[in-house]
Amino acid sequence: MKKKKLVVFSGAGISAESGLRTFRDSDGLWEEYNVMDVATPEAWVKDQELVLEFYNKRRAQILEAKPNLAHISLVELEKAYDVTVITQNIDDLHERAGSRHVVHLHGNIRYARSTNPKDQHLYPISGDNLNFGDKCPAGFQLRPHVVWFGEEVPLLPVAQKIVEGADVLIITGTSLTVYPAANLVRYAGFRCKKFLVDPHTIHLNDIDGLEIIKEKASSGIPKLAQQLLLEPVG
Repeated sequence: MKKKKLVVFSGAGISAESGLRTFRDSDGLWEEYNVMDVATPEAWVKDQELVLEFYNKRRAQILEAKPNLAHISLVELEKAYDVTVITQNIDDLHERAGSRHVVHLHGNIRYARSTNPKDQHLYPISGDNLNFGDKCPAGFQLRPHVVWFGEEVPLLPVAQKIVEGADVLIITGTSLTVYPAANLVRYAGFRCKKFLVDPHTIHLNDIDGLEIIKEKASSGIPKLAQQLLLEPVG
């Protein structure tokens, strides 16, 4: 029998439970860096070494972090569902937990890409550091594979089609205030079962049939996963 399609839309809150600080929970600072100085195209033009230093520190923290119960429970759902994770996070905790289909809307910090706009290849980063002077085979400086503030989100159309085809949608760890990604949840069909797992109050009154589980991801997702595995969507 063909498995139902289950889509997860995850944000920084799920990674925060693995010990990774979030931008919005630290007054606009990531590890005492101003976001405008390290996460914009203008910052890259101004000071590439500072930007690389910042992402090297974040990469080191991500490598030390471990997937939590929320990540692991989402993998369990693959037993009964065709699961795709669409994440705003630039860490690889979903993959390290075992999720097989992950769409990184804002990139993946474990990879670099060339500053040559014609080069679409991704280059795995071995270890923590991507340094000034690290270049692609054509001689262009490598930059972190992340979507900075002010840049387009290339995978947004792909993610929209995935959400449109969902039988179940789980939203977790996101404040739904980062656009255009936040609009994705509105592409789910009328018949799609929709769940929001988050301890904060998030106003989604315009989404019909949304079931709210007011818990943090590491406790709410395992409960929801158990429910969905016992009573698969028919």
